Parts: sequence; structure tokens; C-alpha cells
Amino acid sequence: MTKYLISFPSEAMVVADEELPEVSVDAHAVIEEAKAAGVYVFGGGIDEQVDPVLVSGDGSVSERTYPGSRIKGGFTVLELPIREDAVEWARKIAVACRCPQELRAFMYDPAS
Repeated sequence: MTKYLISFPSEAMVVADEELPEVSVDAHAVIEEAKAAGVYVFGGGIDEQVDPVLVSGDGSVSERTYPGSRIKGGFTVLELPIREDAVEWARKIAVACRCPQELRAFMYDPAS
């Protein structure tokens, strides 16, 4: 089976403050559905209050990122048999979060 990354940048979620509790309930319901279906691998939101660092091949750490890096927002990793299933889960997450979701497939790794 293939692992899929379903994600969105934080600026894509434009929701009124009073709607956030309902969005949270709906999003958690989809995650619980994915867990019950046995397809959930991992998910979460990037803590944008914690600055990223770049750890180089020599072990040095710098307070920067790759040029153009924009990893922020929320993501879910699901393991599914076919891409069409991943599209359907991305649709469910998009509806729950009230914002479009990006879908990507991880390359096969026999060690994972």
C-alpha cells in the first residue's frame, strides 16, 4: 500500500473565530474515522511558534531553512491501497477543515 500526505498551509484555512470549534470537531471526526478504518498513520499541525532550524551534514545548526521552504499548517499521513481512496479522504478532510488539501504520494520504501 502507498502512504499519502494530505496537507494544507496555515494561510489556506480562512475560518471565522466562532467557527473554529465546529471545524475542530469535524476535523477530529474525520481523523477518528480514518483510525477506525485502519488507514491512519500520523498527523498533526506544525507549531509555527517554534522557529525551524537547518541541521547540516556536518552536524552544525543554523537558524534558517531551505530557500523557498514553506512547510507549515496541518497534515495527515494515510496508508491506502489506491490513489482514488486518497482523493476521497482528502475530500473529507477538505470539507471538515473548510480549505483545499494538497495530496502527495510517498515513494515506496521497503524499510518503512
